[in-house]
Amino acid sequence: MSADHTPVLAGDDIVAGYLPGVDVLRGCSVRVGPGELVGVIGPNGAGKSTLIKAVFGLLRVRGGTVRLLGEDVTGRPAHEQVRRGVGYVPQLQNVFPTLTVEENLRMGIYLRPKEYARRSAAMAELFPVLATRRKQKAGAMSGGERQMLAMARALMTEPRLLLLDEPSAGLSPVHQDHVFDRVKEINGAGVAVLMVEQNARRCLQICDRGYVLDQGRNAYTGTGERLLHDEKVIELYLGTLARVR
Repeated sequence: MSADHTPVLAGDDIVAGYLPGVDVLRGCSVRVGPGELVGVIGPNGAGKSTLIKAVFGLLRVRGGTVRLLGEDVTGRPAHEQVRRGVGYVPQLQNVFPTLTVEENLRMGIYLRPKEYARRSAAMAELFPVLATRRKQKAGAMSGGERQMLAMARALMTEPRLLLLDEPSAGLSPVHQDHVFDRVKEINGAGVAVLMVEQNARRCLQICDRGYVLDQGRNAYTGTGERLLHDEKVIELYLGTLARVR
């Protein structure tokens, strides 16, 4: 944890939705401190992905505030968030399938092209498979490989905060493990991470703190370890398999 305790992200009482008069988020709050890995879990329709989109500026915030490093960025568009040091990996359509791996990475740092060589070398070290596939079209890669490429592209700008929307969705257990390992490694390198995840148990195992959303509101919050063993959280959100340790 940095000596500066100003949260990298502070979202307070966020209200947001997709249709006029229909709020998916109903006063949701989230904090991510310097160097933290924070997970967001909850049932389908709880507002998890909506929270990520509202924070990143892809969805209009109808109420509440979003602050990055103490600056109010509520309502600022996504491209401004990128300039402020936020990386975002959506759940779907997160690579350019007709472009090669190299071209996808160049798209990630198109505002600073002179830094491509340095940043692509760092991504090759973090994601070795990408180094051997530079000329391959992203659309020809496996789901797990595309997820690695999507994360690498988001990291090209050296963000302070990485937003991940369901990074393990649709992947095999082996590829899910690879993704979670890389998320831990990215976080260990000093990047704060806010991760929305359907694999609740695995998410809580690796995160410093977690939030459980239900019907657009915070239902539970605490350390990942505490939530993983909380009887109510197990009963309502994790299921009986979470008891098997």
